[in-house]
Formats: sequence, C-alpha cells, structure tokens
Amino acid sequence: MKKHTKTIIALIIGVTILIGGVWIINESRYPNVPAFNNHFTRKFLNKDKKVDDGFYEFESKTGQYTMWFPEEYQLVHENEQRYVKEGKLYERYRAVSNSNELEYMTVEFSNKIKKNESIYVERMFQEQFNSNKPYKIETRNVSIYYDKAYTYFKGTNKQVNRKKEGYVPNEYVAYIADKHSNSVIKFYFDNVKAELNERQGREQDKRIMKILKSVQFNDFKDTRN
Repeated sequence: MKKHTKTIIALIIGVTILIGGVWIINESRYPNVPAFNNHFTRKFLNKDKKVDDGFYEFESKTGQYTMWFPEEYQLVHENEQRYVKEGKLYERYRAVSNSNELEYMTVEFSNKIKKNESIYVERMFQEQFNSNKPYKIETRNVSIYYDKAYTYFKGTNKQVNRKKEGYVPNEYVAYIADKHSNSVIKFYFDNVKAELNERQGREQDKRIMKILKSVQFNDFKDTRN
C-alpha cells in the first residue's frame, strides 16, 4: 500500500514538473514586456512582428484593422472599462501604461456613413476641445483628423489650452477614416501625470503620431448603408 502511494506521489510530482516545464517553454516564446506579460493583451498582438522600437502589431478581433500597440501598455478588460466587441462592426478597448496608471488610450472602431464624415469630425472635436478646426493628414488610404491640448478642470468645468507656448499637451484626440469603406476609428489619449517638459512633450507627440499613422483598415464594406 505504501509502495503504491509513493508511486502515485512520484507520478503527480513528475506530471507537475512536466507541466511546469511546458509552461516555462511557452512563456519564453513571448517578449518580456508588459504587453505580453498580460495574457489577455497578448491575444491581440503578433509576437513576431515588432514593427518599431517599443511597438508591436495589434490586430483587431473584428478582423477589420491593425495598428501599432505600445509594448508598455496593457488592455483593461474588467468592470466598466472592459473590452467590448460586436461582430465585425464595433470594437472598443482601453489600454493603460504599465508604468503610469494615469496614462492611457482608448480606441473605438465602428462604421460611419461616409458622406457624413465632416459632421462626425466637427462634432467630435467640438465636444472634446470646443474647436472644429483639427489638423488633417491625408494618405492614399486614410484621412487622419487630430488635435491636441493641455486640459485641466477648474471645478467641474474643463479648461482647454491649445496655444503653442507655455504648455505641453496632455490630451490627444483623433478621427481616422478609411477612404475605401465606412470604417472609422476614434482615438483618445490622456496623460494626467505630472506636467511634462518640452523634450518629453516632443517624445510623446512622436509616439502618438506613430500610432495614428500606423492604422490600416481591411476595407470592410457595411452594405446596410
């Protein structure tokens, strides 16, 4: 009986060691960065496609777009900030910096009627920055409308400073529209930690622009419009 028990114990230990070894091998296949250390976030990323220093390719679960994802970020998928997807027509996620929980970005993919693009753009920037004159970048495949500002609250009122001197932007907003379909992405970035200096601001601006310019749509046509 004792011999039988020892055999079972040895078998359990052996299986545990084997499982542990397999797990270690599987984990070692992923880059050792915050994005891949989070098991939910890694489902969206291509571990073999480091597209630039500090970025990996993010592939939407709708199958309708890809974009660059910062390696120090992780997706929030719990409580009211959880990841949301509705078929191939809608997806929203929030990602938070692993080094600073007060720095985050929100990405919302949806389909908007193309002929109303100017209305959607004006409404978005009016709501966020009380302005309807965003910057615009045109490529062969997308139109990128964006703006940035230093924002803060005075009581319950949001204050927006879009001047070029005396501040470093802590909020970015963008509307990215595919030229070949009704696909659009709304992008929001907030950095509410300590105020950045000019050098840090330039680095932040460069990173945000890389993300915006990286969006590639797969030209999904919503035939209901």
